[in-house]
Amino acid sequence: MRRPGLVLRTLLGLTLLAVVHAAYALTPQEALAIAGGDTDSRIAALRQAVQHPDPQLATFLHKLLNDEVQIDGGMVQVQQGNDWINLATGQAVTPSANAEGVVNNNYVRKQLESARAALDLFSPSRAARLKAVRQMQDDPASVDRGLVEQALKIERDPEIRKRLQLLHAAVLLTSPDAAERLAAAKELAASNYPAVRTLLLSRLDHSDGQHTEIDPTVRAQIEKSLAAIDERLAWSERLGTLFSGISLGSILLLAALGLAVTYGLMGVINMAQGEFIMLGAYATYVMQGLFQRYLPAEVHYSLLAAVPFSFLVAGGVGMLVERTIIRRLYGRPLETLLATWGISLVLIQAVRSLFGPQNVQVDNPPWMSGGLHVMANLILPYNRMVIIAFTALVLLAMGLLIARTRLGLFVRAVTQNRAMASCVGVRTARVDMLAFGLGTGIAGLAGCALTQIGNVSPEMGTGYIVDCFMVVVLGGVGQLTGTVAAALGLGVVNTLLEGVAGAVLAKIAVLIAIILFIQKRPQGMFALKGRSVET
Repeated sequence: MRRPGLVLRTLLGLTLLAVVHAAYALTPQEALAIAGGDTDSRIAALRQAVQHPDPQLATFLHKLLNDEVQIDGGMVQVQQGNDWINLATGQAVTPSANAEGVVNNNYVRKQLESARAALDLFSPSRAARLKAVRQMQDDPASVDRGLVEQALKIERDPEIRKRLQLLHAAVLLTSPDAAERLAAAKELAASNYPAVRTLLLSRLDHSDGQHTEIDPTVRAQIEKSLAAIDERLAWSERLGTLFSGISLGSILLLAALGLAVTYGLMGVINMAQGEFIMLGAYATYVMQGLFQRYLPAEVHYSLLAAVPFSFLVAGGVGMLVERTIIRRLYGRPLETLLATWGISLVLIQAVRSLFGPQNVQVDNPPWMSGGLHVMANLILPYNRMVIIAFTALVLLAMGLLIARTRLGLFVRAVTQNRAMASCVGVRTARVDMLAFGLGTGIAGLAGCALTQIGNVSPEMGTGYIVDCFMVVVLGGVGQLTGTVAAALGLGVVNTLLEGVAGAVLAKIAVLIAIILFIQKRPQGMFALKGRSVET
């Protein structure tokens, strides 16, 4: 497919650079003025040179920022590998004893970075131009008006052009012409960048009884634009809070989903559920180590292999625990609680003996690093987005397993009426073992996911056990729908309260609210429907 707009823009940009380069190139005198002298003279020379975009200037700025420039007897030399090159002749030279490296203070370095970003506005690479305009939007006060206007003449990409227009308006805000400042203030109302808001606020500052912006009409427009920007930034903050709440809720859901199965089916208060989360995390760490040793080129895929491995490890240990200990304690909730608490201590000590008491780290694969830049003050981390999607897939698989498989049919039958299910031939003991293994296996998946947002330690699961029980009890024992609603609801509410009252008070408020809710509705949000002959 032809893209004439892109071709035309590229040709225009290359033509402009070719013409400018033919008519203008960085001279040794200009390089000396940029590299030597006092700060003000260097900045003035830099701004003058940037008016003429030149590839040689971009290379020179890169050398300056990397401390690869020195001045020797009034001649500028740049480092090339292990050699020093005279910028005027292009020949390798031997520096004298009087050669001095160029020292850039923080202000000069900031100006050099802004100038290099400005030169990238004329790059044929869209990514480079977009990165440059984003960097310049963070500090519009240091942007050169003429350079932005040159870039606007040849830019054809809609997104970059819109950003350039807002950047140009931010530059015009300091224009001596009141009409230009008024037009710029109106245009900046569409911006959602904190740096632009700061720039607008600076125009409302006043000293000695006089505003920085002397024109009252422009001041009034700036106040209107600030109100519009504040409203937009507030919405992005609300969206960020909502995303954080959903992210926390998805982690709670993944951690509580297995407990919802075991507690809802067998009535077992499994105090070791957090330690099965920990086992899944360490299984992920082990899989990463195996890839690093035997498949180092494919180590970025170790997390994918760790998903089934963590499920099998946690699920296998869970079935072993059910066969040897839990099965003998059915119908005795206090003994089961104490036994599972003891199991949790044993698992913690076993892992501490095998891997040591120190935290270990599971690296994020490259495809989970970084974030999605949605708005100026809203970035959604990829690792959190992947965890939310992973939780949705686990939930879907769990729903299909319960609703569409033979094992799911037996689980539902035993949950609703264990005695009747046994009478019609369901092997309830086997169902208990498989269900317990399924619940602990899902906890292992939760541990696998948690490795992407924090370190792995033997005690990492203890912080989730109380929250898991709150989710299960609030949602309704044995109800997957209730578990989903309770987990997401608690995640969002807890995130909102933390921003107002702090983490500790938020936890206390959530716990009190759940207690009051259970007093009114003991069966939870979604009551289990069915008939039972058990007492």
